[in-house]
Amino acid sequence: MSFRLSYRADPGNPWFSWQYVRDNSETVLNALREHTTLTLRAVLIAALIAVPLAVVAYWFRPLTGPILALTGVLYTVPSLALFAFVAPYLGIGVATVLSVVVLYALLVIVRNTVAGLNQVPAEVREAAEGMGYGRWGRLVRIELPLAVPGILTGLRLATVSTVALVTVGVVIGRGGLGQIIFAGFQNNLYKAQIMTGTLLCVLLALVLDLLLVGAGRLLTPWLRGRTG
Repeated sequence: MSFRLSYRADPGNPWFSWQYVRDNSETVLNALREHTTLTLRAVLIAALIAVPLAVVAYWFRPLTGPILALTGVLYTVPSLALFAFVAPYLGIGVATVLSVVVLYALLVIVRNTVAGLNQVPAEVREAAEGMGYGRWGRLVRIELPLAVPGILTGLRLATVSTVALVTVGVVIGRGGLGQIIFAGFQNNLYKAQIMTGTLLCVLLALVLDLLLVGAGRLLTPWLRGRTG
């Protein structure tokens, strides 16, 4: 995606300018749209990988340490290094950005999902067994629903961190709002441009987090009743 920016000389170089936003509204909206899409896709893919991994770690306790250790090691690898490792195989495009940010999202989702599953009371599991539930039935009908608060905590952390990390995709031209921020540095440190991209990243993270909080309240009505 190309981000052509209209720049009007501003001797004061303020930290925010509505003139800049008006002149570049289409470009800014395109960047925001790309950033949102990359974030949602990455978190969804990460959840589809991380939740089954967490279930494996929950069922087979000797694997808990290795699974958490592996995702933890991936989390510590510098993002630029991961881009360098992945790009030769996947090319310069969306797949590379998604691969990198998904790897970073795995740790928080796996860790919080395992924690949520471990917090299911033993007496609840025993009651489910007494009612004839097998391992899969107990997982789907009892354990995962009760682990929803932990899972959502992981998703919230992963979503907020992914919004920030997607900006690093600017190194291969797929950084969403990172393109706006980076262009501001290239454009004689144009502060309004940098601040616009930064504020939109913060607002996007806040909106997505609030949406997940709302989803959590809908999915856990028993917690609403308890706190009320």
